[in-house]
Amino acid sequence: MASRFADTLIRLARLRRIAFATLLLASVSQHVAADPALPKLKLHAGAHTFQVEVAATPQHRQTGLMGRKSLADDAGMLFVFEHQDIHCFWMKNTFVPLSIAFLADDGSIVNIADMQPQTLDFHCSKAAVRYALEVPQGGFRDRWIRPGMRISGGPFGPRP
Repeated sequence: MASRFADTLIRLARLRRIAFATLLLASVSQHVAADPALPKLKLHAGAHTFQVEVAATPQHRQTGLMGRKSLADDAGMLFVFEHQDIHCFWMKNTFVPLSIAFLADDGSIVNIADMQPQTLDFHCSKAAVRYALEVPQGGFRDRWIRPGMRISGGPFGPRP
């Protein structure tokens, strides 16, 4: 009788571990692929176009590009905040090296920073902003996109 009871407890413990592992795997897999629910738009910097996902909710901003194993050269993510503030980013659980541009309400680039994968270093805007644009690292530098230039499209209006 005691032996059957012990066997039952062992089986229950195994089932719990399997259920936990399944939930954990499902959670991680949600971060790996692009979120099809995120809106997408085209942003322009001079002659260059970026196809970006828009992270406008706290949950989407928190997840950002975490878990992605790659990112197309012209892809990125636009982070939209409710209020202007000094916003800071880090690269925890992010595997792709990124560059981030902090943008004023008119799309002007305030500052740009390069971010290394899986680090906890903070990269902050140098002024209060509502927008940040992440692209593959070097995506701004390689296209000669610099602070002071203006991004257009989406919330920043048509090309000038």
